[in-house]
Amino acid sequence: MNPLPAKKLFLALALALPMALLAALFVGQQWASGSSVLQAVLGQAASVNELIVRDIRLPRAIFALLIGAILASCGAAMQGMFRNPLADPSLIGVTGGATMGASIAIVLGLTVISSSYWWGFVIISAGAFIGGSLTTLMVYRLAVSERGTSVAMMLLAGIAVTAFASAVSTLCEFFADNEHLRRISLWQMGSLEGAHWLQLLILFVAAGLLLIFLQRQAQGLNALLLGESEARHLGIDVDALKLKLILWVAMAVGIAVAMAGTISFVGLIVPHLVRLLIGPNHRYLIAASAMTGALLLLLADTLARTVISPSELPVGVVTAIAGAPFFIALLRRRKQWLGE
Repeated sequence: MNPLPAKKLFLALALALPMALLAALFVGQQWASGSSVLQAVLGQAASVNELIVRDIRLPRAIFALLIGAILASCGAAMQGMFRNPLADPSLIGVTGGATMGASIAIVLGLTVISSSYWWGFVIISAGAFIGGSLTTLMVYRLAVSERGTSVAMMLLAGIAVTAFASAVSTLCEFFADNEHLRRISLWQMGSLEGAHWLQLLILFVAAGLLLIFLQRQAQGLNALLLGESEARHLGIDVDALKLKLILWVAMAVGIAVAMAGTISFVGLIVPHLVRLLIGPNHRYLIAASAMTGALLLLLADTLARTVISPSELPVGVVTAIAGAPFFIALLRRRKQWLGE
């Protein structure tokens, strides 16, 4: 299969994203009119429908765009660093560690320090971020030696640390009461419900800085595709590049998981699909993955809100249900393209 020109994909995404955003604003338990959407976007909401669009649907849609962009761009970076199209951020332990940290915070009952929603959000998010950061640091320390950073050791350490984090999370569920168990289960399934503008500000800064950093590392990631020895011969400080990538991915994914819970397959499928479409050049791959991830998660969240309305599915369940068969189909087609 010949790769598409990157400009065509960017053009298609630039057209699809506004359309998906408008669809997310119109669609819901109660459909919004065009005037309601327009007034809400212009900040002139007065009626109930306009307030729903402005205060609930619009922040949630932007939330989905930012989370999707972070997860997909981090997945592209990890696949480039590991030189493995099946890699994703969970390989360095950040997802499992974040889940463990949030589970511990919930079970310890720290969210009842105050009845305020914001205290509960802050404490659970802090637990998730700290857990993800600690497990990532542990994986990196295990993978580093005097001879440099071993990718194979990092993968093995990531598997071991993720298994340990999963065991701790399961132990928390065992000791949790019904209310805590429900909170843990809902958080682990991923949800974009209750997005607020302060969250969006934090995510916007994190996503912006992440994409700027990753774009600046595109040349180094392209060199890594040739192999570590070849990258060093091209003047790339491979160990420094790996460390910076791991730290930035851990920070960004930790923030995303802390705010939205565990959302699977976005960081795995999106970069893999984009690479099949436009090739492995990270100058285009990272930005295209971010845009595609934003589009995919926005569509998944819109579907999660409406498919069994007035109830709502966790968006992580939707991405997993849709992602697994889609990824299997991609692998089958890839096998046919390679003639295997």
